[in-house]
Amino acid sequence: MATTDSDPVVDHPTWFGQIRNFFTETDIAHMGAKGIDLGSYNGVVANAISIYSQTQGGSMPPGDATKWSANRVQTFLNWITDNYPVGTPTPPARAALVAAAPAPRMRKEVSALSADEVTTLKKAFAGILGRDPQQGDSYFAIAGVHWFPAIDQNPLFHCLHHENRFLPWHRFHLRRFEDALRTVPGCANVTLPYWDVTKPIPALLYEEPFAEYKLQAPIGHNYDPLTTKRNTPAQIAANMAAYNVAGWITNALKQSFWEQFNRTFWQAHDSGHVACGPTMANQDISAFDPVFWFFHCNLDRIWLQWQKSVGATTVAKFKSVCQTSTAWLDVPALGAIPPFTGTAADTITYSEVDYAPPPGAPMALIFENKSGNVAAAKSFRIDSAAPLSVRVKDINRAGIPGTFVVHLLADGKEVARQAFFQPTDPGICPNCSENSKVSLDFHVEPEKILDKQLSVELHVPSQAEMGTRFPLSKAGQPTINVRHLIEGD
Repeated sequence: MATTDSDPVVDHPTWFGQIRNFFTETDIAHMGAKGIDLGSYNGVVANAISIYSQTQGGSMPPGDATKWSANRVQTFLNWITDNYPVGTPTPPARAALVAAAPAPRMRKEVSALSADEVTTLKKAFAGILGRDPQQGDSYFAIAGVHWFPAIDQNPLFHCLHHENRFLPWHRFHLRRFEDALRTVPGCANVTLPYWDVTKPIPALLYEEPFAEYKLQAPIGHNYDPLTTKRNTPAQIAANMAAYNVAGWITNALKQSFWEQFNRTFWQAHDSGHVACGPTMANQDISAFDPVFWFFHCNLDRIWLQWQKSVGATTVAKFKSVCQTSTAWLDVPALGAIPPFTGTAADTITYSEVDYAPPPGAPMALIFENKSGNVAAAKSFRIDSAAPLSVRVKDINRAGIPGTFVVHLLADGKEVARQAFFQPTDPGICPNCSENSKVSLDFHVEPEKILDKQLSVELHVPSQAEMGTRFPLSKAGQPTINVRHLIEGD
């Protein structure tokens, strides 16, 4: 980015306000090849003194057209002097969240579909549902990639939940499913709608062919014969409220950095799965329930909304909202998203698909950088009225037979619950085994837990016949941590 001495000097710059915009994609790629990360906050902080020295001396960036102005160098020095403040992104206006030009594929909220669009969508679903399960573009085959029967057909275990590639993997999965829908005659322009889970589940999803799916081929593992099952609309609404799924989505959208967004968002994902009912709560078979596709389409919409809000719709800009290593994006060995071709980075620039905003007033976004700790060299603020963060830490999930729910109790009464979505046998999944210790967060109003006896219970909903309560002693004796979330500078 060419600069001139007319660049204003910013006395108190921040990473999100100014600094991340000082590095072009060429800068990031050039220095990345030398092992210097100019794309992420931590990478720039680690190399800040060297960056200042080389830009001040004029040796970097190379070429007169890209040299930093004296004012830009001073602004960068001011950032160093202020101890590298993060700041927060400036959320764009609602209009800016919608593509300037309509994307080739515009996905709508289910309730906003016209009668003709509903007819076409039903035709497309029925078309792939009726295909031979051995066909790669059949409903059975594509849904099975999420877990079973992929485990029997491929040595790779397609489980990338609770890690950085979680949302990129599902973005490719949705695209493959939508591509299959479009191969049905007369459905070449159909797009997959989303269900805004902050609203009641639409009645349309209880009509054929969306109500249930009877598996057309055996998958083994004691599931045959299998017909998907789902909770009633009233039960789903009650569960969504009990798990505070809408609250977790709102909280995720406020996060400035990818790592905090991703972690917060998968808590909404996990509890949303459980809220929908028996099939959706079981990772082994969840994708066979037709509601899976509308549910995950909504999650992809929210992720794209967050990308636009923080200015992260290119790979370089996405790296600027990461705090830790970004090798998972584009290093082939780390960014692969099997069985799909490419890397996670290929899902970041997503110009072919966009989402029509749901009906209703937009949510006002105010970004934050709250954490349970902050560097001692930085200043910070404690908001006494803010919810307390309660973390149930180091749950060893390896021996827990499937998705589980942690209940937070105060004086013996439940004040919050949070689900963790996983296979029925996590020990056979490399990703689950590698990340066997997990933690769940609760954000609770202080008056609900202060001066009260806190405890937790762990339940496995699928074990109803033998009792859902699971001993904490068999889950690694997790601990409870309570913290005020603080806002750093």
